[in-house]
Amino acid sequence: MSRNKPVKRQKLASEGFTGRTAYFVSRAFLNLRQNIFVSLLTIGTISLALLIIALFLLVYVNLEGMAESWSEKVQVTAFFDRELAQQEVVALKGKVQSLSGTDKVVYVSKDEAMKRFRARLKGQETLLEGVAPEVLPSSMEISLKKENRSSEMVDAYVARLKLVPGISEVQYGEEWVKRFNTFMNFMRLVGALLGGFLILAGLFIVSNTIKLTIYARKDELEVLGLVGATRFFIKAPFLIEGIFQGAVGALLALLILTACYFGFLHNAGNFLSFNLAATGLSFLPVSYLVALFLGGIGVGFLGSLTSLKRFITI
Repeated sequence: MSRNKPVKRQKLASEGFTGRTAYFVSRAFLNLRQNIFVSLLTIGTISLALLIIALFLLVYVNLEGMAESWSEKVQVTAFFDRELAQQEVVALKGKVQSLSGTDKVVYVSKDEAMKRFRARLKGQETLLEGVAPEVLPSSMEISLKKENRSSEMVDAYVARLKLVPGISEVQYGEEWVKRFNTFMNFMRLVGALLGGFLILAGLFIVSNTIKLTIYARKDELEVLGLVGATRFFIKAPFLIEGIFQGAVGALLALLILTACYFGFLHNAGNFLSFNLAATGLSFLPVSYLVALFLGGIGVGFLGSLTSLKRFITI
């Protein structure tokens, strides 16, 4: 009498960390395939939202770069209340240099001022014939430290500078600085509102996509709950599905952004015959790209979590 050979029991997907992970991932991709159209729509929506945010960030980063470059050229010019001797100029220069926020002080004599004026009128120097350098005032050009170039800091610095004995008048691009700072603050506000709206839209889309999948598998999920499956075991595939949609949407947005940026610069450079390096334009820093990618994953995860909390109570 022959004995039946013992049948080796197949290891269930729910056994062990690796097995459970494999099951969750396979179940998530099955959900994606079963709702391929809705999944693609969700990925496209997340991608579009992140692309708009990325484009706005790209514009903002380059505006910040321009502001930084321009702020280096913003100078405070101080004029004297009388003609100063050389020793008085040195002493006054030392006082100005000692002021908090001062980076560099350059004395501009009357002769130097006339030389600069002639350079500006290049080709029309005859207009200055008979004009003596004495008609132009001597002055000090003051460059401020990087952390002291905001509108408020410049105003405070100018107020302190006017108190220095020997200085009668101070000039700088006050209106320009204030207008540009106001514009940058407006851009920050618009960016925050736009980013918040698009992120909420992405959460809404992902949440509704997961809801459709839950409805389609409602009976199966109820059975899993009845046989003792934990909430995590039931929810994990949906969370992975949302994370995948967010990650793919973010990656697609970054690829489109990269292609558009470098494609535009290349074609514009060839068409207009300019040096790309001379434009001063820069791409998003790596930290921004990583933040956008993680943001996409976060949108997918939170969108899934929102729908799961509402619909899975077993």
